[in-house]
Amino acid sequence: MVSSESYPWLRKYTQQHHKPIGKGYFIQKRIFDLFVIIAAMPFWLPLISIIALAIKITNPKAPVLFIQQRTGKGGVRFSMYKFRTMVPNAEALKEKYAHLNELTWPDFKITNDPRITRVGRLLRKTSMDELPQLFNILKGDMSLVGPRPTSFSSESYKLWHTARLDVLPGITGLWQITVRSTVDLDNRSRLDIVYVERRCFHLDFEILIRTIKAVLLTRGAR
Repeated sequence: MVSSESYPWLRKYTQQHHKPIGKGYFIQKRIFDLFVIIAAMPFWLPLISIIALAIKITNPKAPVLFIQQRTGKGGVRFSMYKFRTMVPNAEALKEKYAHLNELTWPDFKITNDPRITRVGRLLRKTSMDELPQLFNILKGDMSLVGPRPTSFSSESYKLWHTARLDVLPGITGLWQITVRSTVDLDNRSRLDIVYVERRCFHLDFEILIRTIKAVLLTRGAR
């Protein structure tokens, strides 16, 4: 079972040492998200354009983006954007490859998934398939840091899982820099709830820094 105690650096973010979380934190977090995204726009906007062109060239008739309904704060469903990294009928092929699923349904993961395209494999390895979610943040659906939104609705959650829905979902979070996508929903949710209970600006910033390191090392890339 995954536990926060496995990561000593988390101990400094103890729940009992925090003041009650007020509006100030959420305002500060939103301002920080917008500042980082807008300041970095000259770098990520051209990159998004180049990636979109590469995907379009490999399959002109297929969509560049994969738009999927995800579960956000309070269980509200929203459209999340990703670069398409799989063949266009990937969702329909889930049933065909269900016997290869390495996680517990409704989670779905296959090592060397045959549905992934060549360009998609590179995007996933570098995590650049997530770049379009910067637009989700601008819209207010997501934050830079938070629990990763699930593709299945909150109706599939166990009651204790719902604690992860108390905050906006994020592009990155606690389990992305620790276990990545190698564990099931129960264990990911335990880490997400640790984040929810201990969230503060300093923890958000540290998760972002550790995410950059993990991406550069392509650790745990799926």
